[in-house]
Amino acid sequence: MWLFFVFVAVPIIEIALFIQIGGWLGLLPTLLIVIITAALGTHLVRSQAIATFGSLRESLETLQNPTEPLAEGAMILFAGALLLTPGFFTDAVGFLLLTPWFRGHLYNYLRSKIKVRKTQFRTEYQQSQYRYSKKDRGPIIIEGEYHEENRNSNKRDD
Repeated sequence: MWLFFVFVAVPIIEIALFIQIGGWLGLLPTLLIVIITAALGTHLVRSQAIATFGSLRESLETLQNPTEPLAEGAMILFAGALLLTPGFFTDAVGFLLLTPWFRGHLYNYLRSKIKVRKTQFRTEYQQSQYRYSKKDRGPIIIEGEYHEENRNSNKRDD
């Protein structure tokens, strides 16, 4: 239900902000701001994504838990999608997601809400002293059906 609310509320907020800011600044400055924030956001997303992938690579090479760099990468990706979406509200949330301190707080909050369970499986294998051979199986019987086909049946005897 909350997702439906988000999909309805965000466009309404964006339209209201476009009307307000467009009324204050005019059409051309409003469009310029939207284009500039998209370009700036793309540049910031790219630079932060490169740094985050470096952090992810380092954590994988040192066999550390890669959860935080993966979560940061997902937040940066989401920020990029928000910054490419035209609008002032989505730009504000996107730029907020690009700040490392906010991502850290959001990661800690989400980590406290998610429960991780660890499951272990254990199997045992015992080798039997008895070995099977062809003698133990008995005769090999292959069942099936067949019918004979005469190759000359297509020719007519006139």
